[in-house]
Amino acid sequence: MFWKIVGGLIVAWVAFMVLGAVIGFVFKAVLWIAIIGGIAFLGAAGYRAITGGGRKDPRRINRY
Repeated sequence: MFWKIVGGLIVAWVAFMVLGAVIGFVFKAVLWIAIIGGIAFLGAAGYRAITGGGRKDPRRINRY
């Protein structure tokens, strides 16, 4: 009976370790994707702010 309890505890411990490793990996992957996406967004926003976005103002009258 003692060895069944110890075996069950070991199996539960291994299951929690595997589950924790998988969840930890997914959390780190999502975190890095969010960081890279944020940097890309800020870069694109900065580029558009500097270049004007390549759009002309339709209210402006071109006299030349």
